Amino acid sequence: MIKEWATVVSWQNGVALVSCDVKAACGSCASRAGCGSRVLNKLGPQTTHTLQVPSEQPLVAGQKVELGIAEGSLLGSAMLVYLTPLAGLFVLGGLFQMLFGTDLAAMCGAALGGVGGFLLARGYSQRLADREAWQPVILNVALAPDQLRVESLSSEAR
Repeated sequence: MIKEWATVVSWQNGVALVSCDVKAACGSCASRAGCGSRVLNKLGPQTTHTLQVPSEQPLVAGQKVELGIAEGSLLGSAMLVYLTPLAGLFVLGGLFQMLFGTDLAAMCGAALGGVGGFLLARGYSQRLADREAWQPVILNVALAPDQLRVESLSSEAR
């Protein structure tokens, strides 16, 4: 189970709307200049993801929850997203090369196969998203923000 903490945005009728922060590149390894994660994090302006998660327990805005998702579903979705366009690229590129015998035809077939594989993955991922095993679940619930109070004594009171 892969776990991540999220913040509750709202809760209504047994469904919690939670927000997860996108992890920035860590910057602790030596390959900062060639790190693909670092480059991808800089490209997108999105810094949070919002998810709807079923929760029978009432939650309040600002409360932290620990979400979990099965490794199998995460690996399956990653394979679908990355391997389907790659397989389409190779299959149609090879097929066009055999049929037409030119590099230009192979390049066009590869482009069509890659785009077709992407569209196939996009359509199939909608069906997979409805499966219960592929949905994130709430594992732990932290205290509500108004239930925790921290008091510190000033230096004058000591």
